Amino acid sequence: MSTISANDLQNTSGGIPTVKGQRLIPTAWVNFNGTGTVAIRDSENVSSITDNAVGNYSMNFAVDMLNTNYSVSGTAGGVDGITAQCIFAFHHNVAKTVSSIRLTTLRGSVDAYIDTDTIHCVVMGGQ
Repeated sequence: MSTISANDLQNTSGGIPTVKGQRLIPTAWVNFNGTGTVAIRDSENVSSITDNAVGNYSMNFAVDMLNTNYSVSGTAGGVDGITAQCIFAFHHNVAKTVSSIRLTTLRGSVDAYIDTDTIHCVVMGGQ
């Protein structure tokens, strides 16, 4: 068996490197605080987070996706003094675009929007 070691993989035609047609890394990801003044803790290909309303955020991409066929997943939690489950979801009335995605966080026990201090979101595909 051979071992290949590299500090950086690059696609010679641009975009995300692939192995056997599969992308190796997320297209975009973010870890942010969704309470008070929203703040990105760390990210890749995310230019900013917009606080639209309670439990309602837009994740804005630094580099647009090529299409809207990307997949998004995430988690939310860490609400002080609240032990209820927090649910991460797409905003049901706003379509994905190549430049951003609308996200919502819900308090599962009462089905109400809620700000949470820990939100993680990962985007795969779309480039």
